[in-house]
Amino acid sequence: MKKLLGLLVMLLPWRAKRWALQRFWGYALAPDARIGLSYVFPGHLVMEPGARIGHLNVAIHLERMECGAHSIIERGNWITGHPLNGAHFRQRVGRDPSFVLGAHAAVTKSHTIDCTDRVEIGAFTTLAGYSSQLITHGIDLVASQQDCKPIRIGAYCLIGTRVTVIGGAVLPDCSVLGAGAVLNKAHSATHTLYAGQPAEARKRLDPDAAYFRRAEGFVD
Repeated sequence: MKKLLGLLVMLLPWRAKRWALQRFWGYALAPDARIGLSYVFPGHLVMEPGARIGHLNVAIHLERMECGAHSIIERGNWITGHPLNGAHFRQRVGRDPSFVLGAHAAVTKSHTIDCTDRVEIGAFTTLAGYSSQLITHGIDLVASQQDCKPIRIGAYCLIGTRVTVIGGAVLPDCSVLGAGAVLNKAHSATHTLYAGQPAEARKRLDPDAAYFRRAEGFVD
């Protein structure tokens, strides 16, 4: 019944949809935030001023979803998790099936983001291109059970097309993850190009590059 109601609300004009999401789901939506033709129903949703979610996105089975000021999720993205009361991951104390998108950050098109544990994308970061995967869960071979770890992408980062980011990975602030890379561990060096499978530090980047000093997320 709740899924059917969600589908009906999804099809409403934005003004009516906004009223229903606030009235029946208790979501915190800034006056100028907006959701297009998308099925977005996390447990809790916060959209700050200017935040926008485009068409044909799905965001479900999340404890919480936060979209920072002037952030954007374009179209065709799949963002999902595993509920805290689900059948798996009960050994992972403190698991946080949430998606947090920083201010002026952007998720472009056709990406898959698995938030079995927390996925955080920092302010002014762009998940660019198409068909990247951020996957927080996998199989622990030793224990023979499913396990998960969070992913953290820093601020002012640029992520190339068709990358894979594995649970436990960290991309530091002001870094670039090259197209097709596999980021499978936590790195710490900022202003660095990471590339390869697995991704490693390849090149030092200019700290004074304009991309790292933007006051607005959109790049002309």
